[in-house]
Order: sequence, then structure tokens, then C-alpha cells
Amino acid sequence: MQEIRMPPSLFRDAMARLGAAVAVVTSDGPAGRCGLTASALCSVTDAPPTVLVCVNRGSALNPVMRANGVIGINLLGAGDAALSDTFAGRTGLPMADRFDARWGRGETGVPLLRGAAAALEGRIADVVERGTHSLLLVELSRIELGPGEVGGLVWFSRAYHGLRAA
Repeated sequence: MQEIRMPPSLFRDAMARLGAAVAVVTSDGPAGRCGLTASALCSVTDAPPTVLVCVNRGSALNPVMRANGVIGINLLGAGDAALSDTFAGRTGLPMADRFDARWGRGETGVPLLRGAAAALEGRIADVVERGTHSLLLVELSRIELGPGEVGGLVWFSRAYHGLRAA
């Protein structure tokens, strides 16, 4: 098979034109509590309910999440851009201070955002290493839907865009 060569910047520019849901992915357990903003996630199958979450291999949070083995996926609402920036590390707020009164705990102990568009909880069933990222296959054990009017937050063209609920 012939390797296709292209500048990484071209790939990133093309992917910036692919709208994606914004989530705060969380974990807690023996390795510690953490959370990061992610837009590289998607559904895989509904039997068993499984979601794919991509985490940069160079992130200090990658080994923490993998060691804990459990993940919370908090799909952000239209008004949650500031929260996304916080968990993306853009505000400089220490990790411990990022979890305020809006956060509860799931059955596995992962932080789940009250009022999120949806909060999903599960365990890491498999990990695939590909290039710069670890692809975490998360089998869900719990889903909590937020209020119907919350809308959604998407990342498109390197900016946030709020979606209103139908």
C-alpha cells in the first residue's frame, strides 16, 4: 500500500470544516480526577452502547483516564463555551478548581455535569493507538439526558457555535 503524504496543516484545515459536538470528558479513580475538552468523539454502536473518544497521547490526562478505566462524557449545551475553554486549559484554572457546584458524581465516581445536553458514563473497553492519539472505546453503563431546551455546542471553523433545540 502506498503511503499518502500531505502536510498535517492541510488535514487540520479540512477537519476544521467538519462540525463536531463539544464534550468535557472526565475521569476519577485511583489515578486522580481530571477532565478535558474533546470534539473528536462519536457513537460506535448501540448494542452494546459504545462511544469512541480520541485523546492526544501526549496529554498528561491520557494515562490518568486509562489507569482509572472509567469515563464520563458530558455533551455541552449551547451556553457552555466558557466551560469548554476552562477544560481545554485556556483559562489557566488548576484542575481541582475546574469542578464547581455544577458537577455531580456518576455511579462509577466520574464527574458528570448537571444540566448537560447529555451525560454518559462508562468503562474503557478497549484502546487503539493511532498516530498522535489514543482511541478509547467506551462501553456505556448510564446515560442521563439534560433538559430538552439546552441545545448543543459545536466546534466548526475553529470557533464555537450554539445550536438551539428544535
